[in-house]
Amino acid sequence: MVDRLFTLEGLGQLLALPFVQNALIACAVLGLVAGALAPLIVARGMAFAVHGTAELAFTGGAAALLIGIGVGVGAVAGAVVAGLVFGVLGLRQRERDSVIGVVLAFGLGLGVLMLALYSGRASNKFGLLTGSIVSVDSTNLWVLGTVAVLVVAVMAVLYRPLLFASADPDVALARGVPVRLLSLVFAVLIGLTTALAVPIVGAILVLAVMIAPGAAAARVTASPVLATVLAVFLAELSLLGGTVLSLAPGLPVSGYVAAIAFLSYLACRLIGRLRGR
Repeated sequence: MVDRLFTLEGLGQLLALPFVQNALIACAVLGLVAGALAPLIVARGMAFAVHGTAELAFTGGAAALLIGIGVGVGAVAGAVVAGLVFGVLGLRQRERDSVIGVVLAFGLGLGVLMLALYSGRASNKFGLLTGSIVSVDSTNLWVLGTVAVLVVAVMAVLYRPLLFASADPDVALARGVPVRLLSLVFAVLIGLTTALAVPIVGAILVLAVMIAPGAAAARVTASPVLATVLAVFLAELSLLGGTVLSLAPGLPVSGYVAAIAFLSYLACRLIGRLRGR
């Protein structure tokens, strides 16, 4: 069993394949964006929003399969719609979870229905849930790159007010920071980044790269800059390491990514406890 899960046989030949190289590039891009957003997601308590957005990205991807267009385009469209809906309907903290729960249930049911109507390969359906590095082609890389540049650019411009609004929204609002508008923009950024993650790790385990690095970084440092750098590093480690480990066994990448992310979180939690003592 262990030999089936962890083997490096033929890894060199696999790394030379174009689709594997595309997948590694996609993972590197996703790790940068997800790691940059993760500390703010944790600070704002939006883990459930990420989960809900992932389900709507899954719905968009299922709709794309049914229509016959690129899954990445459909996932981006679904995730942006989710971000807008969550941002408009769930701006207040006390309303957010109920709004996400309602929309998540509707989107997940609709996505399952679309997959049932899809008559193509079963691997395409499975890949939406657990991820598939085979699905990352040059077209998807262009979509990933464009979305990543957009997210990073917006983050660079709005990082300070976003950090202020995340740390203390009441004081930020009193100081004239447009907290409601920033909440809407941030929800859309989460949606776009989630759409990047769904084709790679699947809708089920998006939390592994969107939440775990930020939660781990928060255990060892209170500095926003250091937390962001550490979260990016852990996201890259989880995605690239998980992808490489999954190649030779030929198993879904999501399980390896989630395991590395979880172990990283446990390690950072232990380091934080030791430093506290």
